[in-house]
Amino acid sequence: MIKYKIVIVSILLFFFNFGFTQSGLTPEQRIDSIFSMYTLETPGVAISVVKNGKIIFKKGYGLANLEYDIPITPKTIFLVASISKQFTAYSIYLLEKQNKLSLDDDIRKYIPEVPNFGKTITIKHLLYHTSGLKEELALLSFAGWRMDEVITTEQILKLLSHQTELNFTPGSEFRYSNTGYTLLAEIVKRVSGMSFATFTKENIFIPLGMNNTHFYDDFEKLIKNRAYSYDYENNVYKKENLSDISIGGTGLYSNVEDLALWANNFENPIVGDKNLIKKFNKPATFDNGEEITAWVVDNEPINHAKGQFIRNYRGVDTYIHTGSQAAFNAYLGRFPDKGFTVITLSNDMSYASYLTSMKIAEFYLENEMTDKKVASNSSEEANDLKEEKFNTNLSEFEGKYYSEELSTNYILKIEEGNIVMTHSRLSDMVLNQIGASKFSGTNYYSFQLEFIKGEDQKVIGYNIIDFRGEKIRFVKM
Repeated sequence: MIKYKIVIVSILLFFFNFGFTQSGLTPEQRIDSIFSMYTLETPGVAISVVKNGKIIFKKGYGLANLEYDIPITPKTIFLVASISKQFTAYSIYLLEKQNKLSLDDDIRKYIPEVPNFGKTITIKHLLYHTSGLKEELALLSFAGWRMDEVITTEQILKLLSHQTELNFTPGSEFRYSNTGYTLLAEIVKRVSGMSFATFTKENIFIPLGMNNTHFYDDFEKLIKNRAYSYDYENNVYKKENLSDISIGGTGLYSNVEDLALWANNFENPIVGDKNLIKKFNKPATFDNGEEITAWVVDNEPINHAKGQFIRNYRGVDTYIHTGSQAAFNAYLGRFPDKGFTVITLSNDMSYASYLTSMKIAEFYLENEMTDKKVASNSSEEANDLKEEKFNTNLSEFEGKYYSEELSTNYILKIEEGNIVMTHSRLSDMVLNQIGASKFSGTNYYSFQLEFIKGEDQKVIGYNIIDFRGEKIRFVKM
């Protein structure tokens, strides 16, 4: 379950705005100050800073396990969540280098379970987040899966096999997709003839000396020196359970020392070569050849390059990816022109990985960076928002609704003047009305629900649209 906390973010902002305006502190002293809130009573963070291939600073703060008072060290192993995507994509490029596949191959050549949507989806589309396939997390959550139960690649493939439509024509749009990277890992497995965990171990981790890194494809497997992750609610820490063994988009466990070896491979490749690295770092494109701008932040475009996001930050080119799952938060940021890398891994739900890690980079590179641009924040939209009341007969929305794609149903009923969605495996969800036929709610993630009416103006179904824009159709029974 993903939750967003503001407590430590606020503390960090306080330090950033007021704590580091004084001169005379070393970068290491500044880092200690940032993480001073982490003690032997809290979860925490591990960090490594790399310069020209050598770790120049590494340290752990807080506890890896609150039940047994085990401190975090640079050797502590964390789930790195979406940083896993770099390794998945790199595995595909290694197979391409071995002439075992082409990035232009139709994915149904390797995974025929994916439906034929009448439009070819290539391996390149999966790598570039342009496949149009629906997001697996949305499918799982609305099919009734809990995010803390065992979720396997096999189960995700079964869900995908029942899909009837794409979000968009492959190669025409960008939409971040865990689904694509789950399929990439499965392609590696089927092409190589070995499990994805074994392939990455033999072809990446062992050659690089990453002896504490592996993809977790067996939830009963023991991991020595692992951290458990924690949320903070009602002034109490609680453990966030995670049994997910779907790998590719996530599933990698590692530590800050091993990830430093991975970052160094981009500068002095041991696995792959400079030509492969060059192709891997090249910005992704749409089918028409246009470079993909994933987002725009502070008026700067952010491009995508196979498990990495590229942007120019204060005059310095960066290749960055973060990860967040259960209560783990991770950051891996390379600044190749400076021979510099920052890695932070945390088991604290509230840890602001990107904000904190970029500040750490500034501690070391501030004399080589340009002045920070100030982005304009318009509040006009917020000022125009007014509370609206809708003259709607909510009883017309009551009933049972079914999704063939997900093989599941919900019952909608009225309780205390509100529509409540009920599912046999999920907690009840109260819907908040935001339009005549539109409502918002929260499952594990936020979503909107819009009812559909037929020609006789009777409700015939609804579309659920989650926060990523995924649309799932339910029909009234």
